Amino acid sequence: MSENAGAAITGGRTALGIELGSTRIKAVLIGPDHAPLGVGSHDWENQLVDRLWTYALDDVWTGVQQSFVTLAEDVQRRHGVDVSTVGALGVSAMMHGYLAFDADGELLTPFRTWRNTSTGRSAERLSAEFGINIPHRWSVAHLYQAILDGEEHVGRLDHLTTLAGYVHWKLTGEKVLGIGDASGMFPIDDGTRGYDAGMLARFDQLAAEAGVDLTLADLLPRIEPAGHQGGELTEAGAKLLDPTGRLRPGIPLCPPEGDAGTGMVATNSIAPRTGNVSAGTSIFAMVVLEHELAGVHRELDLVTTPAGDPVAMVHCNNGASELEAWAGLFTEFARALGSQADPSAIFEILFTGALGGASDGGGMLAYNYLSGEPITGLEEGRPLFVRSPHSRLDLGTFVRTHLYSSLATLRIGMDVLQRAEGVRLDRMFAHGGLFKTEGVAQRFLAAAIDTPVSVGDVAGEGGAWGIAVLAAFAGSRSPERSLADYLETTVFTGADVRTAEPDPVDVAGFDAFMQRYVAALPVERAAVDHVSPAQRGEPR
Repeated sequence: MSENAGAAITGGRTALGIELGSTRIKAVLIGPDHAPLGVGSHDWENQLVDRLWTYALDDVWTGVQQSFVTLAEDVQRRHGVDVSTVGALGVSAMMHGYLAFDADGELLTPFRTWRNTSTGRSAERLSAEFGINIPHRWSVAHLYQAILDGEEHVGRLDHLTTLAGYVHWKLTGEKVLGIGDASGMFPIDDGTRGYDAGMLARFDQLAAEAGVDLTLADLLPRIEPAGHQGGELTEAGAKLLDPTGRLRPGIPLCPPEGDAGTGMVATNSIAPRTGNVSAGTSIFAMVVLEHELAGVHRELDLVTTPAGDPVAMVHCNNGASELEAWAGLFTEFARALGSQADPSAIFEILFTGALGGASDGGGMLAYNYLSGEPITGLEEGRPLFVRSPHSRLDLGTFVRTHLYSSLATLRIGMDVLQRAEGVRLDRMFAHGGLFKTEGVAQRFLAAAIDTPVSVGDVAGEGGAWGIAVLAAFAGSRSPERSLADYLETTVFTGADVRTAEPDPVDVAGFDAFMQRYVAALPVERAAVDHVSPAQRGEPR
């Protein structure tokens, strides 16, 4: 197998996927059978600067390069060959946010990530004008907020893009986005599979009313669906990606996609009545729709699959970060006792112990809000752990409470989708760091949404693997073959999938937890409201 893998690598019968996640940049090389041949990564973290969550663009390239270098080292170690070319390449990144450039390609204002909730006035006005929910984190909400705030840089705008679009542009020179990522910048017309023309015209009018003359269509990247080409790696792009100079230019790239789209690919969840949940710094669910929703709901975004089919998205700004912070505290305690336990082992112990905790959280509550959470109407967040004198305080119940907290806001949005809109799911897949410990978070998610939840080994490499698959699809696609067919008959044939059915005791317990959680939300709001202005600007 090693010889076959080496021949595939040197012969360019591979695909490379790079995804810039919230806490890790990851690169995955896959072979002709779509199995990973090598992996590389680099850890990074956002910063709170002037009350805005951001990443420095220099850190983008440091992380991308380090991910490629460690991938190349992994390939050399495992297969004894260098990575000098690949058959296809794809870039993915966390969706939404605001990257604005002038005509010289210079960044006009620090990258504003999906995590920011400073666009409330803009999102409310655009939602009313367009008749659909425009979330706080969408690129158009950031742009209109900048217009309303009279920001000087707006007059010098030449183009807008997402993080994936930015990296792709620097590698290829092409200002292009996959349709799934583009759907988080501006609403998509289901008929044309392009930006909604009527809404574009109305936005230009709104900008003019605010004293700004622009044509939004000229600022946005062009859209390409899955299976199309997005350009080729230029000589400058090759040097930017691989600082060793081994990687050759000319490699075709698929359109860049958002992490929501690559998560759908990684879990084979792009057909109607399927969905997936991705859990990391944020947590979100993507459900492919059979028909239009009956109403407009601020808890639901309307986006698309990488193929352009409509999707309802429940996006929560806060995922597993607070749980990770508590695990870090327990790791520190273990080391103070002289244990050399690896953090991953600590997670395993904590998560497994949660299975023995009280099914309803034992009367305890936790709010995992490190940042604002639009679904519950909070512009800022304060992580809280609350219990009564009679709450059951043991380790298993404590950890279960925090795991429930990671899923609670998602449950609020899923209730709107499943109960208010009557959307039905045949299957829900889960992936991301929260689900690494087998059978724990998967079981609790099944209880939270009262739906069977599956996990699979192939999705273990997550979105980086998903964008590598999209790159392979673009490189091998025949015009009549759909992405859904490609995934079902070529990629996921024989995949090992494990499914957890909802446990009635867990379902009842989660329902009881949610009743307390919703009733006590004023406590979280009070914690935000009663913090001094100086403290509000401090990173945690």
